[in-house]
Amino acid sequence: MADLRYPIGPFSPKGSPLTSQEREQMLRRIEQHPARIRAAVEGLTEEQLDTPYRDGGWTVRQVVHHVVDSHLNSYVRFKIGMTEHNGTIRPYEQSAWADLGEAKNAPVDLSLPLLDALHARWVTFLRTLSEDDFQRTVHHPEMGEDLTLDTLLELYGWHCMHHETHITALSERLGW
Repeated sequence: MADLRYPIGPFSPKGSPLTSQEREQMLRRIEQHPARIRAAVEGLTEEQLDTPYRDGGWTVRQVVHHVVDSHLNSYVRFKIGMTEHNGTIRPYEQSAWADLGEAKNAPVDLSLPLLDALHARWVTFLRTLSEDDFQRTVHHPEMGEDLTLDTLLELYGWHCMHHETHITALSERLGW
């Protein structure tokens, strides 16, 4: 793994509508993510939780809290996509959020139940959407483009695996 920032590679959207099988694969990734994050941090000591996954990167603790922050925003982004015509989503300073005191110091046990509930609600919502719904768009001002909900689904399916792998790859490298 040459680039520890992107242990599964950078996000690369398909660029066309997902098939029903691809969409289901992304939904399963999102659905399974809380259990996979839980398993990745189970039994880690406070010192291990405070270990960065790479030089200059976030600690395991910050990654866990970041996932909740990011996925809360994603849930809202999907809601905007379903309730507004090409609604503009609000970017946020992810690094600044991860640098806040609670993200750096709070127990991961504060975020894990929230992740469980959020993902249960998010997946329940996503499973109500039709194939046409996934072609609706939101405007992402940071990227300067319109994204389909299919692309957002791909992004967050990737995001789940991306951060799970940050933790599991670190654990493997350090022999935890």
